[in-house]
Amino acid sequence: MTSTKTPTGRAEDVADLKAVDANGLPSWGFRIWIMLIVVCAAFSLDALDNIMVGIAVPPIQADLGMSTAAVQWVVSAYVLGFGGFLLLGGRMSDLLGRRRVFIVGAVLFAFGTLAGGLATDGLVVIVARFVMGIGAAFTAPAALAIIISTFPEGPHRNRALGIYTGCGALGYSTGVIAGGLLTEMSWRWTFLAPVPIALVIIIGGLLLVPRDKPAATGRRTFDFGGAIAVTAGMLLVVFAIVEAPGAGWTSARTLLTFGAGLASLVLFWLIERNVAEPLLPLRLLRSRALVGASLVAAAILGTYMSFQFVGGLYLQSYRGWSPLQMALAFLPVGILIATVGPQMGKLISRFGAHWMMFAGFVAYTISYVWFLGIGDDSPYLTAILPCVVLIGIAFPFSFTSANALAVSGVADSEHGAAAGVLQTGYQVGAAVVLALATAAMAGREEASLDGYHQATHVVIAVSVVTLAATLVAALRARSRA
Repeated sequence: MTSTKTPTGRAEDVADLKAVDANGLPSWGFRIWIMLIVVCAAFSLDALDNIMVGIAVPPIQADLGMSTAAVQWVVSAYVLGFGGFLLLGGRMSDLLGRRRVFIVGAVLFAFGTLAGGLATDGLVVIVARFVMGIGAAFTAPAALAIIISTFPEGPHRNRALGIYTGCGALGYSTGVIAGGLLTEMSWRWTFLAPVPIALVIIIGGLLLVPRDKPAATGRRTFDFGGAIAVTAGMLLVVFAIVEAPGAGWTSARTLLTFGAGLASLVLFWLIERNVAEPLLPLRLLRSRALVGASLVAAAILGTYMSFQFVGGLYLQSYRGWSPLQMALAFLPVGILIATVGPQMGKLISRFGAHWMMFAGFVAYTISYVWFLGIGDDSPYLTAILPCVVLIGIAFPFSFTSANALAVSGVADSEHGAAAGVLQTGYQVGAAVVLALATAAMAGREEASLDGYHQATHVVIAVSVVTLAATLVAALRARSRA
């Protein structure tokens, strides 16, 4: 394919981006746009699926006779599979090629969502969600690495990441409406509907995403031992948190489970020190930007998914709202993200990623504190809508900024691994904070305001700590500048 570049600096092909002035106004041709859309579609599908399944949680619980603690694993199994295999997916994208791993992940996702839609047992649904998480663990870092490697740092990359965020919001907004409508028919359609979308992504990846060369390494070995160790460690730790209220925080079962989880994580660290091609090159952890952005990422998705879980139970189980009503209640989040997300490139370039993350957590914290005011018959316009509006503003501020900050200064050959570290932060945070919020509710009567308030206190605590941390980071960045 012959690449061309117009005299005005318009890049018509991917290869032209390296030649266009990185500080100039980004101008892309058709080939670049269509490649970016295909890659972003995987993120959009992830957001679409998660919001649809989130809306379907109460019907799944009622249809399959699952307890609140058990149905929480419909959400947690996905984020555990996602978080547990993200480092492997990121490293494989560096060693095998990002396009190839992207396609393999989409195939796994399609298989898992089809199996979930056909399941007749709660355990099968949980296992299917775990498989879907593994598929997403391959597509997410590969997609982000494709964007990072394709678009040079600066306005081009910031704009691409803003569009990436906007596509996720498009999936979220579509999922809100589709999830409500499909759940009205049957929760199974929330699993079956993404199948054809995944097939389109697979075909688009094969036809439209350019081939890339794997990293030039002497050996291509995959750290499956590290992947198993870190997945087992997270699974055991989260399981201990969820089950602790019933078993007792100091019971032998809880302590042994925690101990086994921590031992698995220590084993993971030892494996990484000695394998030829580690799942997580430990030198990446010397990057303050990557580690800090990953911790912020954990708080972003952890607090939001917990809020969505609690808010969904409050509206459907406590207030008796239909799935469609609940979906429409959360729709402003997606609309705002889709509107603000594409503008984030300019805002980050002007104010800096650190300050944008701090501003995001100011809005998050106010939203979660506001949600504490819910009561038996709180009006939507004054009790719920302000919360979702603030989150719709906070998410693109924090999410896009964390993505941009995490990969700054990382070598091209390790973009996949760095993206895996960042995405692991998102998914581990979602699993752990959701488990803590669920544990806070477990000691109360199911479907009670007291339980929802206790879970929200956990979300607020995490948000406030992150707010303080991002402020300190922003002040330090300003002093260095």
